[in-house]
Amino acid sequence: MTTQEVRLCGLLLQEHFGDVVEKVGTHLIRSGVLNLRALALETKLALDLVKKSLCVLVQHGMCTFGAGRRGPAGPVEYRISCERIIHMLRYPRYIYTAKSLYGDTGELIVEEILQRGQMTMSSTVKTVADRLTHNMPEGQSMDYSEVVSAFSQLVETHFLQRCPPVASAGPSDSGAVDPPPPAVTPSEPENHPDCYRVPYINLTGKGKRRRSSEDGEADQRAAKKAKTDNDECGDEGIFWQVNFERFHLHFRDQAIINAVSCKLDQTSSEIVRTMLRMSEVTTPANAAFTQALSANEIFRALPSNYNIARPILDQYLTLLVDDPMEFVGKTGDSGGGMYVVNLHRALANLARATLESVVQERFGSRSARIFRLLLRKRHLEQKQVEDFAMIPAKEAKDMLYTLLSENLVQLQEIPKTPDHAPSRTFYLYTVNQLPTARLLLQHCYKTVGNLIERRLYETKENKRLLEKSQRIEAILASLQATGAETTQLTEVEEMITAPERQQLESLRHHINKLDSSENQVDETIFLLESYITSTQASR
Repeated sequence: MTTQEVRLCGLLLQEHFGDVVEKVGTHLIRSGVLNLRALALETKLALDLVKKSLCVLVQHGMCTFGAGRRGPAGPVEYRISCERIIHMLRYPRYIYTAKSLYGDTGELIVEEILQRGQMTMSSTVKTVADRLTHNMPEGQSMDYSEVVSAFSQLVETHFLQRCPPVASAGPSDSGAVDPPPPAVTPSEPENHPDCYRVPYINLTGKGKRRRSSEDGEADQRAAKKAKTDNDECGDEGIFWQVNFERFHLHFRDQAIINAVSCKLDQTSSEIVRTMLRMSEVTTPANAAFTQALSANEIFRALPSNYNIARPILDQYLTLLVDDPMEFVGKTGDSGGGMYVVNLHRALANLARATLESVVQERFGSRSARIFRLLLRKRHLEQKQVEDFAMIPAKEAKDMLYTLLSENLVQLQEIPKTPDHAPSRTFYLYTVNQLPTARLLLQHCYKTVGNLIERRLYETKENKRLLEKSQRIEAILASLQATGAETTQLTEVEEMITAPERQQLESLRHHINKLDSSENQVDETIFLLESYITSTQASR
């Protein structure tokens, strides 16, 4: 675990869960595996606070526990997943994807489960129906059956999955609970036969509209009756969580489709989209290729609004196979030709394009030309670089040394004699794509950490102004709900002066820009992580 990853995880934990959870989580990341007593002793926190922090982390799937080094008779040990914490960067993207695929209902379902870590189906349906009803015009309400339908669709497409069951165990001598060895990872559904089976729930009715004066009482009533309601609905003990692996497969497919669209055209991207959609459930997560599909199957599965004749489809498939990017490959001639999407090659090309773009933005177009040349030719001497890139010797030398100092280019020595004399040694420049991608990934972690720190600093510096703005917005909302006159609303709005309003606009603009930058850097992080994982799996 690198320093930048630990720093980023600490910032994310602090922002989402507070300082205590951040301290416990960061210490677990640095220590690896600890039991409860050791964790409380080393963090110098109260035992009760450490327990609550671990509960939060376990609830959100960021911490696992199991029998320790002493075996089942010893204390339970906890370990934390740094990768799972970094997924919090992608929460807005998960929610937006659910909205684009399943509308507002799907968006709220994913948002609620992400916010709480894991929920029962009945509880999710009620909460989402109430929220949707609250935003509807007076007299309208959201039926529970519509939310159940959206929930079922998310489960059928594997965007939601059941939490793995945890067997109970008796107490140990230390007073802690000894669960069995670490639970099976939820992201591997084949280990749980009922992972994607939607239970029947006895739930009828519509969402309820809350009044502002009733919010506190309603929350208390909901907390008291939660267990009873679950018993009545018939899904007690069945909790659901977001399947991050499935969302990541969707993001990967979208990146490939967009790349094909930019390189060729919209029709080519639609053909690749159809191939990915046909094999999205049957292809394993770390597979280098999709399942082979015949041209006849692809032709029948194309959207009806694309009036592509069969000969035209064959021409497009030939074009995709012959393209240097090698996104699509041909594996046989039966059924009009058997075709696959080369997932590993596609990710490698996308990562390569990202590396080239970074070099061009940081060091200029001539350095990017040298970088691309080394990627293509693999090993070149300095004189060959100058000749092939058509750059003067002095400039090429400076650019090569700059890239070398940034670890974007490596220098390999090949001696002619055992004494490694410089006059009898070849010095070859090369680019190793995988280590360079890892280096850039660490830079991305550092960048996101800086962006989060800057956003938190801006918010802290303008805390008083933001609180004042929120209070005035709450007053305006309550006045509008009671049908206040326009003059009253104007008086309340004038409580914020013109300079304060201008400062607020500037602050919101800066924070929106920082949020947007975080999302853009996270797209690069996802692409590089996918390429590194795919490369390791293919070896």
